[in-house]
Amino acid sequence: MLEKIVIANRGEIALRILRACREMGIKTVAVHSEADRDLKHVRLADESVCIGPAPSTESYLNIPAVISAAEVTDAVAIHPGYGFLSENASFAEIVEKSGFIFIGPRAETIEMMGDKVSAIKAMKEAGVPCVPGSDGIIDDDMERNKRIAREIGYPIIIKATAGGGGRGMRVVHSEAALANAISLTRNEARSAFGNGDVYLEKFLEKPRHVEIQVLADTHGNVIHLCERDCSTQRRNQKVIEEAPAPGISSELRAEIGQRCVEACKRIGYRSAGTFEFLFQDNEFYFIEMNTRVQVEHPVTEMITGVDIVKEQLRIAAGEKLNYEQKDISVWGHAVECRINAEDPETFMPSPGTITLYHPPGGPGIRMDTHIYQGYKVPPYYDSMIGKLIAHGETREAALARMRNALSELVIEGIKTNIPLHMEMMDDLAFCEGGIDIHYLEKKLGID
Repeated sequence: MLEKIVIANRGEIALRILRACREMGIKTVAVHSEADRDLKHVRLADESVCIGPAPSTESYLNIPAVISAAEVTDAVAIHPGYGFLSENASFAEIVEKSGFIFIGPRAETIEMMGDKVSAIKAMKEAGVPCVPGSDGIIDDDMERNKRIAREIGYPIIIKATAGGGGRGMRVVHSEAALANAISLTRNEARSAFGNGDVYLEKFLEKPRHVEIQVLADTHGNVIHLCERDCSTQRRNQKVIEEAPAPGISSELRAEIGQRCVEACKRIGYRSAGTFEFLFQDNEFYFIEMNTRVQVEHPVTEMITGVDIVKEQLRIAAGEKLNYEQKDISVWGHAVECRINAEDPETFMPSPGTITLYHPPGGPGIRMDTHIYQGYKVPPYYDSMIGKLIAHGETREAALARMRNALSELVIEGIKTNIPLHMEMMDDLAFCEGGIDIHYLEKKLGID
């Protein structure tokens, strides 16, 4: 097993990784910015190294600083968590070339799946269903682009190949608006990602967002851990996730899961990964693959009993998966609410000092968070401060437990989105299950 690793992240995921390491007897090094000296995992780690000022570009995204921290502490591996450098192919390559183990996929895999055009090509070759589209980057030949769009059928969506986080996308409903929309999306993509390449896809009117969790070792063994529904979104950012997805049959789950397994074998995937799909009219359409552990991994852990982070660590150490596909079964239902430090009405970030914190408890309740009473939420990073997960024998039982947990959760001194979650737990359409990705925005009156 790995002797010592660097946790190259912050917040709840850094604490989650540290706890897994402690259970496995792995020593930890917490790298942190000057603003994060008081993070819980920094205090609990075996060693800590300050890697720069508060801005992430000068700390958590500073590759030489992260590598230096691994060198001076004699670590053998680096876990990137999610966000920051987790899907940076150059970082993964530098980690390996510097003599450390990257706890994630190979650099070439990250690069291939990080470019949406090459990812779609790879998935089509592997037999994974994809959204009808341009089958590659579009050029400046507008007549050709119009012809492609007509063949796909309006409405279409223009997407940046390097896009993510809801940026670099634009829906077009008519041919008259196509040229201007392509130009705007290219400029936005170039500014946000340094790459102006875009492609076209069919825009599905009322899809759900359903994803498949996979684990793959370095010995050719791959399993899937069923699916999650992440359709409750605001501006393409997930708000509530659950597993399994309501209304997905066991037969369809097995079929799409096996296709993802075969795709992993075909591309030589290793570590944890997630195939993201749009799901409409009982059909799956691949949109992208996230080559890292997901924010919402706890709901999968709750219904399968598999510790995804521990499996990542074992895979990185060269061990075989602890499970075969026949060992994986779904028990009950789990729901996760992302708790953000933000105004529940305007959604503006709400940094500040937490003056009172009381986590919920009871059967089936899990709170993944790094906050504590007296902790100062900094203004420099993502506003998510925790994840509340509820598990029950049925979806109705899980939702009932989530309602209780939300009513018990106390965070004072800052504003949070707890009121929004409480409202959603009583929303009739959400409680029925199967809402589409546009539902929450329509409910909130967001265009």
